[in-house]
Amino acid sequence: MSELKLTVNEIYESIQGESTWAGLRCVFVRLTGCDLRCTYCDTEYAFFSGEKRTLASIIEETLAFDCPLIEITGGEPLLQKNVLPLMTAFCDAGATVLIETSGAHDISKIDPRVHRIVDLKTPDSGMCARNLYSNLEFLAARDEVKFVIGSREDYAWSREQVRKFGLSKICRAVLFSPVFGKIEPVQIVDWILEDKLDVRFQLQMHKFIWEPNTKGV
Repeated sequence: MSELKLTVNEIYESIQGESTWAGLRCVFVRLTGCDLRCTYCDTEYAFFSGEKRTLASIIEETLAFDCPLIEITGGEPLLQKNVLPLMTAFCDAGATVLIETSGAHDISKIDPRVHRIVDLKTPDSGMCARNLYSNLEFLAARDEVKFVIGSREDYAWSREQVRKFGLSKICRAVLFSPVFGKIEPVQIVDWILEDKLDVRFQLQMHKFIWEPNTKGV
């Protein structure tokens, strides 16, 4: 474990801005690198910039915040295989661990104690073809599926996936989130109410607390 390494973009404590854990104090471990290029990406700074660090040092810094909730994010955290033992170490330490992943990479090897937030890419993202649908077979009651919606087409596509795969029945939550600044949130809310869709609407809370492009929050 002490010799294993990961390339880390940043580690910081903030308020969880999304998912069913929104509003809670959380430590974020943001890993470097992503193989997708979503049109609405708000973390392009994590594509290449980072420092190679030992898992031991990452664990020590993260646990020093004395925070019960930890999220592994990116970039795309599953691009680095050593993220798997990192998450297990955090679980062993008694933390509640979340991972946010694009859904383009295999989630089956993630420690079953981890809460997986899988972002299925909508048509407007430009990355819809990269969705790995076999991941849906591994979703469990602790997991969440997120759709980032920028248009009526995105909404209709997302609604179809929810219904086709019965996502609301197999996951902790199905999250519908607007592309910040591209679509009015009320439009998505109106469509959800009209369709009586069993999903959870969410906003990126941190973008309303701080200036939307602020890093480390």
